[in-house]
Amino acid sequence: MKNRRLLAISSLFLAATVSAGVAGGAGNTEVDSGTAFSRLKALVGDWDVESTQGRAHSRFELIAGGSVLLEHFTEPGGQEMLTAYHRDGSRLVLTHYCVAGNQPQMVAEKFDTASGELDFAFAGGSNIAPGAGHMHDAVFHLASSDQFDAKWDFVEAGKVKFSEEIHYRRTK
Repeated sequence: MKNRRLLAISSLFLAATVSAGVAGGAGNTEVDSGTAFSRLKALVGDWDVESTQGRAHSRFELIAGGSVLLEHFTEPGGQEMLTAYHRDGSRLVLTHYCVAGNQPQMVAEKFDTASGELDFAFAGGSNIAPGAGHMHDAVFHLASSDQFDAKWDFVEAGKVKFSEEIHYRRTK
């Protein structure tokens, strides 16, 4: 009887531990969200953009008392997308308002302060039907205050359909 009780208690403890790790974002332990967000906030201003789609423009601005960074990205054809970056507790998150008509949400999973590499991974979103195309992850290389690069992956039916490589140069 004692062995069964001990086994049951151990099983419950293990299930609670696994559940807490998933709910707490166990994969997010490498990210100092405060430092990463401060690095992103340094992007405020106007940027000339070169991408696989052509020349574009981007403008970063802080709103809500400096707690949200907005990126207004104007594509070569003139369509605008918006990405909002902010902290959610100990996590750094983004929501991308896409011309595809959906709003993928991503969470920072890695930030290397030395190289400036900041990796975001898909965490859900709205208006994304099963198998529908959406921006799924993004990697930023925050090289300096005057230039940085980004790569966004568009996933459809569970596979990368295309990657958008973007090179930013601050306007003078």
